[in-house]
Amino acid sequence: QVQLVESGGGSVQAGGSLKLSCEASGYIQGGCGMAWWRQAPGKDRELVSSIDSDGTKTYEDSVKGRFTISQDNAKNTLYLQMNNLKTEDTAVYYCAYSSCTALYFGQGTQVTVSS
Repeated sequence: QVQLVESGGGSVQAGGSLKLSCEASGYIQGGCGMAWWRQAPGKDRELVSSIDSDGTKTYEDSVKGRFTISQDNAKNTLYLQMNNLKTEDTAVYYCAYSSCTALYFGQGTQVTVSS
């Protein structure tokens, strides 16, 4: 079993910053990586950023230069630093863990950006 608990969401004005955290527990050894996804109202869930097992990071085009993914392996915690937030970043953000054969999601944390 894998448990993922996100925190750090909230409401900010455009241009503001938030830092999301995801604490992972359970059987999380030897996986393929972790990621942040988001789902805005009426839209499909989309991949925002990922970090794989060798540390390679990827970012969705609209967040490049504004978001930074990182992890603290000692704390089994994944982070997403979000700067210069835009109204279009409003969504529920989900942490995900890939065991290489399955993808696990947390319960999500709401991020609301107002103009």
